[in-house]
Amino acid sequence: MPYTLTIPTIDGDASLTLEEGTSTILVGANGAGKSRLAVFLEDAGGEEIHRISAHRALELKPEVPKIKESQALKGLRFGHAADDVHLGYRSGYRWGSKAASKLLNDFDFLLQCLFAEQSRTALATHKNSRAGNSLPAIATKFEQLQTIWEHLLPHRELLFSGDDIQVRVPGNNTPYSAADMSDGERAIFYLIGQVLVASDNSVLVIDEPELHIHRSVMSKLWDQLESARPDCAILFITHDLEFAASRVGLKYVIRDYRPAGPTWAIDAIPSDTGFSEEVTTLLLGSRRPILFVEGDTNSLDNAVYRCAYPKWTVMPRGSCQDVIRAVATLRSNTAFTRIHCAGIVDADGYEPTEIESLGRSGIAVLPVSEIENLFLLPDISREIAISEHLSPEETEERLSLLSGDLLALAGQPAVIEQVVRMYCLRRIDRSLKKTDLSQEPTIEAINVAYQEQTRNIDVLAIAQERRDYVAAAIHEGDLAKLLSLVDNKGMLAKAASRLKNTSRGPFEAWLTRMLLNERAPGLVRALRRVLPEIPEPD
Repeated sequence: MPYTLTIPTIDGDASLTLEEGTSTILVGANGAGKSRLAVFLEDAGGEEIHRISAHRALELKPEVPKIKESQALKGLRFGHAADDVHLGYRSGYRWGSKAASKLLNDFDFLLQCLFAEQSRTALATHKNSRAGNSLPAIATKFEQLQTIWEHLLPHRELLFSGDDIQVRVPGNNTPYSAADMSDGERAIFYLIGQVLVASDNSVLVIDEPELHIHRSVMSKLWDQLESARPDCAILFITHDLEFAASRVGLKYVIRDYRPAGPTWAIDAIPSDTGFSEEVTTLLLGSRRPILFVEGDTNSLDNAVYRCAYPKWTVMPRGSCQDVIRAVATLRSNTAFTRIHCAGIVDADGYEPTEIESLGRSGIAVLPVSEIENLFLLPDISREIAISEHLSPEETEERLSLLSGDLLALAGQPAVIEQVVRMYCLRRIDRSLKKTDLSQEPTIEAINVAYQEQTRNIDVLAIAQERRDYVAAAIHEGDLAKLLSLVDNKGMLAKAASRLKNTSRGPFEAWLTRMLLNERAPGLVRALRRVLPEIPEPD
């Protein structure tokens, strides 16, 4: 039977329908009220909801006292092991009247349930055998747990007796106590046990299911548990986008929480947005505007933009075309109407008219050919030298030497030709992308229109124009202009040598650390002065 939960949202009540045998995933950032929502749903759902808190103790004690199964189940569900315990005990005993923050310490109750169920099931099988019945032996929950656990962790074997749990490495005859299992092994044991002993047709609310468990087994674990309990619905509440994307089921983003009420802002994650499900989830869950940039999450680009635009959620997208496409997709998709976005791309030889056009589309262009060149601008190089505690005289001397190095490197014929070659390729590519032959009715007409539209692409003239610009910048000693025209990986290596007496790799790593850890405020201020100003939403 479907189970419907009502969630008070900022826009009114919303219904969340959970189907047996399915999973539902709620994703939210830290501070989005995930745990508070889990508590609210548990309170609203009564006995049919069994919540596993993100704050959970995982001390496994095989020597736990053995008690009646009915009492163990009461202890597991309500926090107190007695026959007369009921739902009213749950808040005070299970959660200590601190349902959102109390450390859930119910591993003992779980083991007591498993031992008691094993005794009951084994006794029933024994009686059937003594009575001569040919009924098959029913697998105990310990045996079901063992099958799943060993499937996930084939390098270990579980050994159960009537009053103990041990672990053994396959092929080794010397077992050790289950109390000595690793955190991950105990977490897997605990979650399998919780799901197996849950009441029939119940709803399991799992807060942060990814805790203590390696990514390599996460999906396999929950695939196994969903299969083992087709009568139950599982509601995952997580901040792990990768885990959320790996699950099959309805998915929602918790994007805001207001304690007064309380109320939440929740959006269903749509399909066919033009982004991956993981990126869509991050976009919907962000409380800040989105800034698409070039590079990847581990790049220097990411560090620069995160420190320079602290009020934005920075999302690296790879190439400049990926950034342009992402901004256009987000702005045109009705699923993202409330999200403000912008983009930044490297200069990459864009013409002034192209820069204006990109600006109208919400995309700013760097003042340099590639982001590494920012650190070669004199004002920014000076801040790097200052961070090395150099005297003013030595700082200026090093900047002068660096400027000479960069002008000499850029003046090498091979460097100029490579810069000109790349500029020509970009100009040709952009011109061809503007070619529109879709309305031509015949092959002959397409040929004529193509020749007409590409006639003005004079590659030799384009190349000579760029050579002249580069030569003029070198002749004038105009480093800012040169850095807007030339991209060469050897230039940052020159800065590494002159400013920090190191090579390019360690220099980039140092810059990334300094920016992300906010250890160079002067450097950050200098970067903000030269980077494009991007208007924030009202």
